[in-house]
Amino acid sequence: MIRIDEIWLATEPLDMRADPDTALARVVKVFGAARPHCAYLFANRRGNRIKVLVHDGLGIWLCAHRLNQGKFHWAGTWHGDRVELSPEQVTALVQGLPWQRLGLAGAISVL
Repeated sequence: MIRIDEIWLATEPLDMRADPDTALARVVKVFGAARPHCAYLFANRRGNRIKVLVHDGLGIWLCAHRLNQGKFHWAGTWHGDRVELSPEQVTALVQGLPWQRLGLAGAISVL
């Protein structure tokens, strides 16, 4: 299958009518380049659809997912224009669950 080493989330919405070239242009604008074996996630303004652009080292894959009810829990602009996600966080995000406190972000350091 496709190897993915890094998963990045863009905080600004993307028009879901975007084709692979438009999504790739947004990746280059936000992340500087589309690096091999990286996935880039975008949501629409309403937060009920996502697109994932994956560079597999040879070409570009563009995937889409829609929730029939509810919204994806997306990063706010307070995170900056991009956020790196762990595989566990992506799984929670795609299922429509809050992902922000999974992994190291959920560590309790003060009692």
